[in-house]
Amino acid sequence: MAIVVRSNPNMPEEIAGLFRKQHYIIVGHHSGVKLCHWLKESLTKGRFCYKQKFYGIHSHRCLQMTPVTAWCTHNCIFCWRPMEGFLGTELPEPWDDPAFIVEESIKAQRKLLVGYKGNPKVTKETFEEAWHPKHAAISLSGEPMLYPYMGDLVEEFHKRGFTTFIVTNGTVPERLEEMIKEDKLPTQLYVSVTAPDIETYNRVNIPMIPDGWDRILRTLELMRDLPTRTVIRLTLVKGENMHNPEGYAKLIMKAKPMFVEAKAYMFVGFSRNRLTINNMPSHDDIKAFAEALVRHLPGYHIEDEYAPSRVVLIMRDDVEERFIKH
Repeated sequence: MAIVVRSNPNMPEEIAGLFRKQHYIIVGHHSGVKLCHWLKESLTKGRFCYKQKFYGIHSHRCLQMTPVTAWCTHNCIFCWRPMEGFLGTELPEPWDDPAFIVEESIKAQRKLLVGYKGNPKVTKETFEEAWHPKHAAISLSGEPMLYPYMGDLVEEFHKRGFTTFIVTNGTVPERLEEMIKEDKLPTQLYVSVTAPDIETYNRVNIPMIPDGWDRILRTLELMRDLPTRTVIRLTLVKGENMHNPEGYAKLIMKAKPMFVEAKAYMFVGFSRNRLTINNMPSHDDIKAFAEALVRHLPGYHIEDEYAPSRVVLIMRDDVEERFIKH
């Protein structure tokens, strides 16, 4: 069955073309799919993403997608996406239906995968598993919580046997409030916290909304005690936001997430237009920062690390077994 690609009045063709050059497939009016680097590594070399090591999410069965390809509330200096083509917070209308987005995203994933079918480095069994993805990473580009039917999108994935995670920058707390009220939470909720204070936030995240910091604080409050796996991710950029671990700890303690990831900024993609390779921390840098952070986080400990991704996992001491690698 052919992928439905609609004429898109909401995303100008030059912007859609910019994403296509980066190997995205545009789905409907505003969504997008792209194969993850680690999916390709998993298929051809047996190497996998840190999410597989930490949470049991198989890299080759992960569908990386977004319902808002070119819309975001931030212009982060470390973003690897082609945000030079982002359309800010002027949102598209009409929005595509969640069931349509899910079905067409699966078809788009298969179109991107088909070239691996005859690859001698890919086993028949692994390819067949990849052909039937089981995990949706709603995180590819833009701020996914801008999509007004996020709870329904999560529900549509769950109906098809997927697990889900959402990565949000925390600036749309009203969406999370709706999802909590409707009991339509993802399997894993990631909130990116990339500044320990408002001054760093304004310099590094370059918000496109006037109250972004206050909105993030509200999201952190909402995150506390959610009945799903909760993670705060710190994307750490050397010379920019890799300071004040005590400030980060205060924000983390507002949310009391099950996990915290201290992760290095990677010098890839369009971020190379704004930063240099010297801004990319080493794994040892990340370990040292994680150790400093834990000293300010009572009830947390360093649980794991994954050097290929330059990431350290911090875990709350009382996390229940059902939330670990499930």
